Amino acid sequence: MKTVLFVASEGLPFIKSGGLADVVGSLPKALYACNYEVRVVIPLYRKTAEKDHGKLTYIGTRQIHSGWINQPANYYQCDVDGIIYYFVEHQGYFEREQLYGYADDGERFAYFQKAVLELLYHIDWYPDIIHTHDWHTGMIPLMTHALYGSDWRFEKIKHVYTIHNLAFQGNFPESVLTTCLGLDRYFYDNGSVKFDSGISFMKAGLVYADKITTVSPTYSHEILTSEFGERMDEVLRYRHDDLWGIVNGINVDEWNPKTDKLLAKNYNVKNWKAGKKANKKALQEELGLEVRDDVMLIGLVSRLTNQKGVYLITEKMNEIMSLNVQFCILGTGEENAENAFKWLEANYKGKAVYYCGYNEELAHRIYAASDLFLMPSIYEPCGIGQLIAMHYGALPLVRETGGLKDTVHPYNQYTGEGNGFSFWSKNPNDMMYTIRWASEQYYYNQDGWKQLVNNAMNTDVSWQQSANLYGELYKMLVGE
Repeated sequence: MKTVLFVASEGLPFIKSGGLADVVGSLPKALYACNYEVRVVIPLYRKTAEKDHGKLTYIGTRQIHSGWINQPANYYQCDVDGIIYYFVEHQGYFEREQLYGYADDGERFAYFQKAVLELLYHIDWYPDIIHTHDWHTGMIPLMTHALYGSDWRFEKIKHVYTIHNLAFQGNFPESVLTTCLGLDRYFYDNGSVKFDSGISFMKAGLVYADKITTVSPTYSHEILTSEFGERMDEVLRYRHDDLWGIVNGINVDEWNPKTDKLLAKNYNVKNWKAGKKANKKALQEELGLEVRDDVMLIGLVSRLTNQKGVYLITEKMNEIMSLNVQFCILGTGEENAENAFKWLEANYKGKAVYYCGYNEELAHRIYAASDLFLMPSIYEPCGIGQLIAMHYGALPLVRETGGLKDTVHPYNQYTGEGNGFSFWSKNPNDMMYTIRWASEQYYYNQDGWKQLVNNAMNTDVSWQQSANLYGELYKMLVGE
């Protein structure tokens, strides 16, 4: 049985700030089902310590020397469905209000990465593959090579590095290389970690990993261009032959309308009409919308940022509401977007509602109640919302970018093919045209709409196909 260590800054079921946690919580289970031994290591954050410390087993302490850093690391572990999770505890570095966004993030995650490598000595376990994720772990392939390369147990390890969002790169002052990572300035001078006048954790991962993956095939092509490459496109073009695009899946045990305990009525592809009708009524009553079963409900569950295309929506709010629709929005983000949706609710009482913040339970109910799910992202490495929406029979309406293009296939009214709606340009008029067309299908082409929902709910959004592709990648590196 081949062995894989996932190293990430967050992961379900313990801690989440974004889609990375969903991947780290689900992909190891899918790989385990494919006969891989997978273990995961993440920092022990305050929220995890407060909620789950009683479930964790202390396995020892090791002094971590990394540049000027000389701090102990307490190690804990627990088992979740056959996956061993390890936790690196350091109260000063990790038991804070937020996960990221601090002036000493470079120091915090330099310490974490060194502690991960020292953990392998501590547990005397050396995996075939270390699979690292995003900038927080990007230095591990280089640190393994530079600091542990003389040890055959480390030398044999292969490295896979996954980009979840290229926009977040872990860029820090040059001094972090020596003072926090304990690495020679040579790696700055030869350009392998240099970025502007500082260093980039992500660039190190791109240069030193054996294989690079990102979270959809289209995004893997987009990031080779200057438009989407976030100034890393030259490095990525150099590593093009080692770059794979593998689309994410979702946890279909957690997100399943047939068993979801948060819904007013459970349903599946055979009885979705009755299920969605009951859930729509319950959501309308809960949020103060007019109780109507003859109206198309549009859902939006998103971070409210420019990346997510929210300003395409805010520019067309009045036009959207001029249609025979209701609009339910859940999310938080940029102040201008939040204010626009507050205005929308105030001016369209009973037709539009905005929940400012994030509420996981409410998200489940919005997916179940919605007929149309809006996701017009400017760029989207993969996206999870459109996958959940399809699984719940809410047809996604997306902009054709990244994983949205790979997973949402636009409706063809002549063949009945498709599982949603899409448009290509970043023009709000094109988005509005597509919303109008979707509305026409909902009201005047009921057979076509039914076929679309059936197609969407029958789309395989699980991790199985993706796990198989990761398995192929791993076999390329370490054999059968």
